[in-house]
Amino acid sequence: MTPAAAPSASSQPDVLPEGILLRVDGLKTHFGTGNRTAKAVDGVTFSLPRGRTVAVVGESGSGKSVTSLSIMGLIAPPGRIAGGRILHRDREGRVRDLARLTNADFRHIRGPEIAMIFQEPMTSLNPLMTVGEQIGEMIALHERISRGDLRRRVVELLKKVEIPAAESRADDYPHQMSGGMRQRAMIAMALACTPQLLIADEPTTALDVTIQAQILELMRRLQADMGMSMLFITHNLGVVAEIAHEVVVMYAGRVVEQAPAETLFGRPSHPYTRALLASTPDPDRDIAADGSRRPLAAIPGFVPSITNLPPGCAFAPRCPLAAQACRESPPELTTVAPGHVARCIRMEAA
Repeated sequence: MTPAAAPSASSQPDVLPEGILLRVDGLKTHFGTGNRTAKAVDGVTFSLPRGRTVAVVGESGSGKSVTSLSIMGLIAPPGRIAGGRILHRDREGRVRDLARLTNADFRHIRGPEIAMIFQEPMTSLNPLMTVGEQIGEMIALHERISRGDLRRRVVELLKKVEIPAAESRADDYPHQMSGGMRQRAMIAMALACTPQLLIADEPTTALDVTIQAQILELMRRLQADMGMSMLFITHNLGVVAEIAHEVVVMYAGRVVEQAPAETLFGRPSHPYTRALLASTPDPDRDIAADGSRRPLAAIPGFVPSITNLPPGCAFAPRCPLAAQACRESPPELTTVAPGHVARCIRMEAA
């Protein structure tokens, strides 16, 4: 195994290989907390091809949502992008570094180029506006359109996300809709300007299993119909197996493993990835031959504070394979196989 090449973001031109829509390159997003700096995202790198889905997974506090907010230009003080690049190819083929854009620049990008579905629709939707008004506002912000055409577009979008009685539901306020319907309305709002990239930040967390499956199927179908790329943020590996082509596993602000979904589920390399998979319910594995239920595995300990990370591998205090060398210096990303990297010096000991 050989260490993966470390990018030198500041010295490289803003170019993307053909077929790549987004490249997060050595991204560092920090938050100032008095005399300490919280490195919420610390050197994260991955690529998102056109028409594909990359899932970013990890426990709460791993840096998943901060990565997505960095891409959207939604990091507010005391947060800042402290390093790295976020290269994006727009509809005209121009490549720009989103990390260097102003909020005014982002007004032309959010919606037509990149859109985001947030985790909890009830806190993301305005309770004082109807769902139709909120979807229409997104369209009117970017297009000159008559009131009649705007209404027709809104109803078409609600039909596209399979909301029944779309004509009347457009006049509902968020509290008049179920959780599943609100999430569909959020998807309709995100798709209003036909973005090339859809970022979904834990879009099914607040839903029950049946509705969750419906929303995932809807998102798969819409992605295929519209040819979108999708960045899917989640802690649920069961969801990842359903929707992702590539998986990025994060821990304490860093990528600890990245691989095609099939490889990651079949041959995980990092102890943290294995622990996540072992703690995911699996009827085939968890039910013994006599019908009794085996206890669900759990990862001991807690994610460390990003203001007080251990000097070595951040996962070492919880890792059953940790050796003294793991506690002394942080490991580099290592190439396991083509397209598969992991940040661990003890992979072969597993």
